[in-house]
Amino acid sequence: MSNRAIIATPKAPAALGPYSQAVKVGNTAWLSGQIPLDPETMAVVEGGITAQAKQAFSNLAAVAEAAGGSLNDAVKINISLTDMQDFAAVNAVMETFCNEPYPARACVEVAGLPKGVSVEIEAILAL
Repeated sequence: MSNRAIIATPKAPAALGPYSQAVKVGNTAWLSGQIPLDPETMAVVEGGITAQAKQAFSNLAAVAEAAGGSLNDAVKINISLTDMQDFAAVNAVMETFCNEPYPARACVEVAGLPKGVSVEIEAILAL
């Protein structure tokens, strides 16, 4: 698959397993899920869901930039929450990272996420 470009940036956390931060094929980029890790320390950010969502979106934005775009190029965003009570807070944070018209999106509650965080966010970009 020589048409695949692997996207990596030190401005987002290093992968925690056998995956890439993003893969770009043509004008589409698939961004792996980002959790609220500080990319320099790889530590989970302190604070509640708003702080965690801001960090996860910041990490995702850094990967989008490394892929040649921004979160405004997102056509689909998937959000996983460990508590659906955090839905409104995450929506408020997303509004600060994405402009209208907003991308398609799914938001689901999950039993758990890596490192015990409350949110994970992934995206597909059309560049």
